[in-house]
Amino acid sequence: MARHTLLSTRVLLVCAAIGVATGIVGGIAGILTPFILASPLAIAYGFVLGAHVLPGIVAQEVLRMPLVAILTHVLAALVATAFNPAWALRFIGTALLFGAIQEGVAALTRYRAWGPWRFFISAVIIGVIVAVAVFFAAHLSAFAPWAQVAYLILSVLGPVAWTALGLGIGASLRRAGVARQTAAR
Repeated sequence: MARHTLLSTRVLLVCAAIGVATGIVGGIAGILTPFILASPLAIAYGFVLGAHVLPGIVAQEVLRMPLVAILTHVLAALVATAFNPAWALRFIGTALLFGAIQEGVAALTRYRAWGPWRFFISAVIIGVIVAVAVFFAAHLSAFAPWAQVAYLILSVLGPVAWTALGLGIGASLRRAGVARQTAAR
């Protein structure tokens, strides 16, 4: 009798496909980061960094299973690293942090609650962490007060907006049948 594992080949392939697609987005965000930070658009950095929530959001919305967020995040980080190898540890660290937060929020609901509210809770948590990190990384104290406020707001709203996009993508993939026969039996 064949043993059924939680992360079947089908689940791994779906995570890999999502990881590649979202890793390209993360890689592009990584390429844009130095230019954004050196420009008048620097206040948008937190919004750009929010793109890194996509792998876990799309994977969890499509598959609705444990471990798919963290796995997809790591795969996406490896793809993003191809765009900027010098940032490999940043990509992987971000993947592990964001994936762990998304898995943690899902685990608190015992992987049974898949409403948008649950995804947005993880997005806000990530947004607050991004805002704090951005505050120190970008020397926010050098900005005018209005720019500091805008920077922090965009840092929190970035992951929220990217989460909304990820939920839309995930719902479309789910309707297209990508999640068929992936649930553990």
